[in-house]
Amino acid sequence: MTDHAALVALLAEHSAKRGRFTLASGKQSKYYIDARLTTMSPEGLSLIGPLALSALRQSGWEIDAVGGLTLGADPVSYAISYASADSDRPLRAFTVRKETKAHGTGKMIEGPFREGDRVGIIEDVITTGGSALRAIEAVRNANGIVAGVLALVDREEGGREALEAAGVPVISLVGVGQIIGALDI
Repeated sequence: MTDHAALVALLAEHSAKRGRFTLASGKQSKYYIDARLTTMSPEGLSLIGPLALSALRQSGWEIDAVGGLTLGADPVSYAISYASADSDRPLRAFTVRKETKAHGTGKMIEGPFREGDRVGIIEDVITTGGSALRAIEAVRNANGIVAGVLALVDREEGGREALEAAGVPVISLVGVGQIIGALDI
C-alpha cells in the first residue's frame, strides 16, 4: 500500500463520520470529516508530513513557512515543518489565531512568521474556503505573501473554486470522494 493509500484508509477509518452535521461553513452534511482524529495521531502525522511536503515542493511555490487558522491547520503545519527539517529548505510553521489576543503581544499570527515570508496556507478540510480566506487575510495584513493553499482533504463543495477565483492556487492531498469511496457513505 502506498503512503497516500494508507492516508486515505486512515482518514476513512478514523475521521469520517456518518450522520447529520452542521459544518463550520453553516452547511448541513450527511457526513463529517473530523480530520483531527487523523492529524493528531502518530500514524497520521508520519504520513501527512512527507506527503504534504512533497506536494508543496512539486507545486513550485518556493515557500518559507506553512500555517493556517488554528486548530485544524496546526498539526498539519507542524508535520510539514518537521518533515522538512533535514531538507535544503526547511519550512517554519506558524498559527493564525481566530481573533487577535487582547493581552501580551496582541498578535494574530503566532510562531516564527516573518514579514515578507512567502507562505503556504494549510487547511485540514476545505469546504467553502472561508477559513483559508481568513488565514490569507491575516498573512497579507502582516505583510506576508501567500503562494497558495494546501488542503489535507477537499470536500469538493466549492472551496477550491472560491480560492482560485480569489487568485490563490489550491492543492489537496485527498479528495472527499476517495474517503467516501472507501466508506460507501
